[in-house]
Amino acid sequence: MQKRIAVRFRHPELLREAMTHASWNNERGAPSGPGHDNERLEYLGDAVLQLITAEYLYKHHPGASEGELTQTRSAMVNTNTLAQLAEQLDMGSYLYLGKGIAKGGGRNLKSLLANTFEAVLGAVFLDAGYDAAYHYYLNRYRSLPSPAQDENFKGRLQQVAQERFGETPFYDSEGARVGSHREYTSVVFAGPEPLGTGHGPTKQEAEQEAARAALLKLVGPAAAAAPSKPAKTPRTRAPRRTPRSPATTASPRDSADGSPGLEPPAPILSILPEPEPEPPEPIVEPAPPAPSRSRQFGEPLE
Repeated sequence: MQKRIAVRFRHPELLREAMTHASWNNERGAPSGPGHDNERLEYLGDAVLQLITAEYLYKHHPGASEGELTQTRSAMVNTNTLAQLAEQLDMGSYLYLGKGIAKGGGRNLKSLLANTFEAVLGAVFLDAGYDAAYHYYLNRYRSLPSPAQDENFKGRLQQVAQERFGETPFYDSEGARVGSHREYTSVVFAGPEPLGTGHGPTKQEAEQEAARAALLKLVGPAAAAAPSKPAKTPRTRAPRRTPRSPATTASPRDSADGSPGLEPPAPILSILPEPEPEPPEPIVEPAPPAPSRSRQFGEPLE
């Protein structure tokens, strides 16, 4: 695995922890929890990844707006992108995974692969530091043929629900075994009435499907297909709106029923190679001042 990811660990046990899913220990009756599976490293890797992408975009796109930066970062860290990066490294084959999940196709499950990539990034950060994690992630991301699209339907639905109903959506999700794998069903609400229902092999995917169904119902296919910012903790102040110049025709932000529509997604910014550092300018020591001399005899003064 170290050869695959081109990182030599000083503490290989960190990599072993990053590649161990909780199901591996559960099936064997082995100790689980902190230090025995990759959940804590996944948590750390997610935070490191947010900082890496935010720092890179802030430095390399000084003219970009907050919306453009947020949209691009969302595309760089969404589940599809991270799963692609994990697939490139064949992480699924190296993962310590329970037999039940493995038989149900867990080694190819996008959410599981994305979590594993984050866990490995967290391990690289602990073992070699921030710079190593920074270049490791960006070098892998640049190798992708094209950035994956962000399918953050939950974040988009939160924006719609807060504008339409003044409420944050909540999800009622349940799992059931179907054959050799589990199937999750999720229903999303913004008030007493259900807005949409979704199904998927994981709770997260079922909730995304439920949010997509709700968006189709509320704003139509075009708006539901457009990605948006990731969900944030609700703020007390009203959401900002981009100022518009007066016009006699309907704005693209207005939906068919005349109610306010959504901001169009900001364009994805380009990710360029790091520029070569310029050689530092030579430091020239200033010449020492000439000694003062007496006016009468021209000899140096003490």
